Amino acid sequence: ISQRIASCFLLPVLKLSYSYYFILKMIRTLRVSRPVSFCLFWWWWCSFLLIFTPSSLVKNTRTDAFLVPAWGNVAARNRLTTFTITSHRLFMSQSSAEIQESQRPQNSIPSSTVHSLKRIASVQKYARLPVWPAWNGAALFLLSRILPNSIIAKLEETFGGRVCPNFFQGDTTSPFIMLVHHVHSFASFDLLRFFQKQFILPEGFPAHPHRGFITLTYCIKGGMRHRDSLGHLQKYGAEARHDGCTAQWLVAGAGMLHEEMWDIDHATDGAISKQELFQLWINLPAQFKMTNPRLSLLRSGSSNGNGVTNNVMEEEDSTKSTSIVEIPIVEKNGSKTVILVGEYDGIVSKLDTFSPMSVFHVQMEANASWSMKCPKSFQTALLYMRAGSALIPSEDTDKQSVEAHQTVTLSSYGENLCINSEQNGADFMLLLGEPLFEPVQARGSMVMNTWDEIDSAYTDYASGKMGIAWDHQLTNEEWLSYVKEAPSMYK
Repeated sequence: ISQRIASCFLLPVLKLSYSYYFILKMIRTLRVSRPVSFCLFWWWWCSFLLIFTPSSLVKNTRTDAFLVPAWGNVAARNRLTTFTITSHRLFMSQSSAEIQESQRPQNSIPSSTVHSLKRIASVQKYARLPVWPAWNGAALFLLSRILPNSIIAKLEETFGGRVCPNFFQGDTTSPFIMLVHHVHSFASFDLLRFFQKQFILPEGFPAHPHRGFITLTYCIKGGMRHRDSLGHLQKYGAEARHDGCTAQWLVAGAGMLHEEMWDIDHATDGAISKQELFQLWINLPAQFKMTNPRLSLLRSGSSNGNGVTNNVMEEEDSTKSTSIVEIPIVEKNGSKTVILVGEYDGIVSKLDTFSPMSVFHVQMEANASWSMKCPKSFQTALLYMRAGSALIPSEDTDKQSVEAHQTVTLSSYGENLCINSEQNGADFMLLLGEPLFEPVQARGSMVMNTWDEIDSAYTDYASGKMGIAWDHQLTNEEWLSYVKEAPSMYK
């Protein structure tokens, strides 16, 4: 929301103010005539608007695909006089019935393209915000004005300090709501860090509520410490101490509170603890939004029986709300596919989902190829390039290069997906799913079908039905005693 406000109002005001100052300065110092100044003003304004307009505001008339990446488009600079802004997505609206009808596949997909390739429909680059530590993120932002994206991506992976929330359009990317990429680092010698976590921002996410959707949290580096109002205490992540449990599948259902804090251990991580993860929000079908909350840990590799603590509450039925599911991994043709959810190459994850979908983490060597045949019902297909670059068939060209930190929306038609890595390899998250064809409304940490349901969710949270928030600085014993007194009524 803040990004859209800045895009729609703050940036234009700043641009217009500076333009007015620029024209006055030119008239007074250079003695340029007013008609010439007026023409120069509008040329400069249109050029500036195109080059610096966030990608969510400009889209191509033929492919309906967003073209202009945020804050810098080389191609745009070469065609300043040929662009057309056809519509503003932020001010377009449709009723829920119109949205559902427009997504129906029967009449919108040409029969001749049913067995064709999935192609790039749009490419976006979402804002990357500075945090943990903010000073690293701010430095990367300044460097990104002068250095190419490939170098900035490598610097971010090395030093951390940024988070990138991919806010999807809930109606058109169903069932996926949001994908957040966290890249952070915590140095033991950083004096500002200790001031920040005590007085400004804790190192993680203190107790907060959820209802109506699923979170999939997948760790690449470091890990997380989880506590919730159901009485679960867990540690999971990508380090040896996490016993291979790299991901968590949390079904918020009717409602619960949970706390997610970074699992920082300088004794094993070293002076600098690097943290990187993806968190994906997945919508629940309407009939399952009030299901009992539960969670699973996803584990790859062998287990030594250490590092994971579950179900610390002593009720007899506590074991029903958590489980550990193995993560299948397929390695072939110079690529490694981690099957977090769904099926690939005949290998199926044992994780139960509420609607058909697949979520993969794919790592490709240089000049390798990766492909799969998608079910016809998987009209939603999204790809986020974590590192490297790859060539993917496009609606405009035979193949289009996708670079690090770009988000790709693939066509709703076509079954065959083919991806070719370039010289530096490719590392990406791939989200595939069957749309729910249901209205969706979201506010804060609640995702429901109507605004009345959203209001009801916050009323239930305020009344303590999901549990009562606790201080993240409580010891495990203090937290457990607190949660026993005020658990979620929906467990």
